[in-house]
Amino acid sequence: MNLPLIFAAWLAIQPVHSPEDITITKDGIPVTTVNRLDFFNPYIDFPIFDVQKYQRFLDQLDKQISFEAKNARLDHNGNIIPEIAGFKVNRQAFTEQIYANFFDQHSPSLEVPIQTVYPKVDSELLSDIRSFRIGRYFTSFNPQNKNRSYNIKLAAEAINNYVVFPGETFSFNKVVGKRTKAKGYLKAPVIVRGEFSEDIGGGICQVSSTLFNAVDSAGLAIVQRFSHSRDVPYIPPGRDATVSWYGPDFVFKNKYQQPVLIRARTMGRLLIINLYSSEGIQYKPRKIPRPPT
Repeated sequence: MNLPLIFAAWLAIQPVHSPEDITITKDGIPVTTVNRLDFFNPYIDFPIFDVQKYQRFLDQLDKQISFEAKNARLDHNGNIIPEIAGFKVNRQAFTEQIYANFFDQHSPSLEVPIQTVYPKVDSELLSDIRSFRIGRYFTSFNPQNKNRSYNIKLAAEAINNYVVFPGETFSFNKVVGKRTKAKGYLKAPVIVRGEFSEDIGGGICQVSSTLFNAVDSAGLAIVQRFSHSRDVPYIPPGRDATVSWYGPDFVFKNKYQQPVLIRARTMGRLLIINLYSSEGIQYKPRKIPRPPT
């Protein structure tokens, strides 16, 4: 049903109402206030519904009141922390309320209709894919380099507990996000055009490189990978996966029929990444070079 077109047709035969405020509430508590004519271009004969302005309002309203669903995850001891359902504005129901209020009800307030948002990963799924290991790799780093070690820890936490569903692709840049001071990343050595320099987030390429080798050992499909412009000491030559926010990314695809769980952590001087799935997975592991001793 094309509500904006139907609404425009109604307006062609309806008088323009006097501007009146409507208080938008959630659980009876005021959230914001709008005017009944806020979403119209008030032409004299034919007021037209401003769809783009209305969508911007809905986007802002969602930001104010929505609650993001949280996936089930494993703690450091392997125990399952249950999922939490989220919620957001039921846009269809709310739009119908807006229309009804304009034409018939003229209520001074509207309660926002809410719809539940369920997480992709629940406790039952996580329980099924947390024990059968299909891939593994580890590398070592110098814990005395505090900034670099901390960046490695942050990036490992960002990919930890991530589940890649069948047919889905995993983008390191998308999952980890932009490496910024606000997120806690620190300046540490990086390689730029074959030369060492310092930048925010230095060291995270060790995480993407370790992940690449774990993924390759599980026989998953490598979609995108780039090597550094020079060899790095923590990985065998040619087995690295450099990443940067405005440049290279590491991307792989889950070609199997079961979800794949990424478990990543630092322990002492080691970065350890394991991949798990259901025991029913039909996978083809690959033999890959061992990390440097």
